Amino acid sequence: MTGIVPTREEALELFRRYNRSESLYRHALSVEAVMRYMARKHGEDEEKWGIIGLVHDLDYEMYPDQHCTMTEKILKEEGWPEEYVRAVVSHGYGICSQTEPLTLLEKTLFAIDELTGLVTTSALVRPSRSVLDMEAKSVRKKWTDKRFAAGVDRGVIEKGAAMLGVELNDLISDTIMGMREVAGDIGLHGGAAPRE
Repeated sequence: MTGIVPTREEALELFRRYNRSESLYRHALSVEAVMRYMARKHGEDEEKWGIIGLVHDLDYEMYPDQHCTMTEKILKEEGWPEEYVRAVVSHGYGICSQTEPLTLLEKTLFAIDELTGLVTTSALVRPSRSVLDMEAKSVRKKWTDKRFAAGVDRGVIEKGAAMLGVELNDLISDTIMGMREVAGDIGLHGGAAPRE
């Protein structure tokens, strides 16, 4: 593997250099947390998965029309390993990138990126405004309402679940579990007491 493996601190500093939006920061933390959760579940490198999740939308605020393209350029200039760069770029497959997700890491990032947005929106309309007491069925109830979280492409999530060979409900449950770990940091702690 060529390139310098970044630390989380370096990844976060790089993200902050290109992004000021609080909502984008919370999204980055959500995706990072879910990637870490999934890495542990599959016995993979949690730090690598988390860092890739953290920077996946690195260029989105400054270069929305060049999403993924500018991230690839920036990460290469920063000397990041090719494996990391490829994984980040693959999350835009079929939308703004031709890099197909091939590894478990890449398929997971592709599948959960949009899903974290749907989970966030679903949590915010709950009385608790929290992911701590939320289950997959709460997200599924909103699934067919195209006006709800209209910016979330359900087709991408379904395609990602199919790539991973997992049931949609299981993918949603795993995403919620990952996001619970950072509920306070992403504004989805609500007033609910943490679950035992």
